[in-house]
Amino acid sequence: MTAARTGTVTTRSAWHDVPRLQVRRFAATVMAEAPGLAEEILREIQREYPHLPVVLDDSGEPMALVGIRRAIEAFVQHLEHSEGRPTVPPGVFQDFGRGEGLNGRSLDSLQAIYRMGVRMAWRRFADIGQRVQIPPPAMYELVDAGYEYLDGLVDQSVRGYAEAAARQAGERLRLQRRLMELLLAEHHRGDPSEAFTERAARIGWPVPEKVSVGVLLRPAREAMAPAVGQGVLLDMEYEQPRMVVPEPDAAGRHELLQRALAGWSGAIGPPVPLADAAKSLRWAEAAVRLMERDLLPSGEVLHCTEHTEALVLLQPEELIDDLALRCLAPLAHCGPTHGRRLAETLLAWLETRGGAPEVAARLGVHPQTVRYRLRQIRELWGDEIDDPDRRFELELVLRAQRLRGELGAFRGRR
Repeated sequence: MTAARTGTVTTRSAWHDVPRLQVRRFAATVMAEAPGLAEEILREIQREYPHLPVVLDDSGEPMALVGIRRAIEAFVQHLEHSEGRPTVPPGVFQDFGRGEGLNGRSLDSLQAIYRMGVRMAWRRFADIGQRVQIPPPAMYELVDAGYEYLDGLVDQSVRGYAEAAARQAGERLRLQRRLMELLLAEHHRGDPSEAFTERAARIGWPVPEKVSVGVLLRPAREAMAPAVGQGVLLDMEYEQPRMVVPEPDAAGRHELLQRALAGWSGAIGPPVPLADAAKSLRWAEAAVRLMERDLLPSGEVLHCTEHTEALVLLQPEELIDDLALRCLAPLAHCGPTHGRRLAETLLAWLETRGGAPEVAARLGVHPQTVRYRLRQIRELWGDEIDDPDRRFELELVLRAQRLRGELGAFRGRR
């Protein structure tokens, strides 16, 4: 310990004023008693914390005992030389923090153990100080130095704990990513393999009966991962992050995801048996492609089951376009505006199967206008308009065009 400087006034250390002979006697006595004191502290720790594991070093000695003894010796060496701050011996206390992290415990119990050790060491130091006649002011200073030293021990343990936590998090992400790759592989069929089940167990993921797979669009390049909860597998390494939602129909799952994904957009595929997870992924990817083309609402995470019509009718574009060319050929010579009005009238009639008043109400036009258009439609398609298969094809292509925004939305449509 050295003199302390406050503003322009230097306060002399009481410990610095202790004669060197007394300091050396104090240090020598403590060093001689350090092994016994370390054992006494360890016994008390084991009594207070009986479930604390005993880890042995390469020589078979408890690492905790080695650490306590080294900590005492390093502190006393500092007192003897009175230079700078007490230096915490590296390695051992980082290992303690690392061990707490790897075993899933918090640092609270470790800090409590350190405080207990400092208190016990202080009692022995106080006894030795009386024996070698160290003045009380110097011993009080020793208390402050001891707790400053304790802060250093805690810092070392926190560093080790953080290293272990980072390593564990990285390992869990790696295992989780591999688990998702196995799950979403196209060839994955039937009951979960032993390898899959083992990987799931290693990250504590209960194998569900059903899953939904989601594809997300980042709100920003550096967006933090959404807090989807531990049960949901999330892989942020993709340009469009993926997630696997276990038991998607479980009570409260929808609401929890909605809160966690606020500010994100994307799509969650339909619930499927575990072996069909790749199918759910394909639907989610299809929905995201439609969102990127502004054919599905963006700015939120959609559920594919709520947009089945759009996904079925808009995804196979080539087939629908080819069918539209054939089915709507009679409109080719009607002109764009008139052809569009006839198409909207035809779709309203196909959907309602009603008469002119119903179709007129749906379109927001006069019934006489509808009667005129329906007569034209019958002239253009002839008897084919009464064929159930042809009506079905017409409704498919016209619904697809409405979803694309090529036809107007009906006023009375639900």
